[in-house]
Amino acid sequence: MKAEEVLYFTQKEEEFATLLIDIGIKRNVAKVLVYLANTDEATSREIERGTDLRQPEVSIAMRYLKEKKWINTRESKAESKGRPVKIYSLSKPINEIIDIIEKNKRKEVDNQLALIEKARGLIS
Repeated sequence: MKAEEVLYFTQKEEEFATLLIDIGIKRNVAKVLVYLANTDEATSREIERGTDLRQPEVSIAMRYLKEKKWINTRESKAESKGRPVKIYSLSKPINEIIDIIEKNKRKEVDNQLALIEKARGLIS
């Protein structure tokens, strides 16, 4: 049997994931992002173990990250017979992803402020 090294979150990584969640990123997406930001590439199973998420939660996060084009996926032949294993990595540096999140949040805030101004105009 092959020995497998599983990465677990440090206190700093936990804090990073919590900040992303507080910003409005879904918990499972935030944890997967932080995990992938701290490793070159990982399988779903490694991500599940390292983030303490269940397989369906990782799959949902991966679907979201693929839609955003924030991850790359490749397949690797399984050591035994069976399905190929998918291996994931970030498609761009985590700083760029944070910049995208910031830009989207600024746009959200600007839209909300415009609605508030419109509401004020209706009161006067």
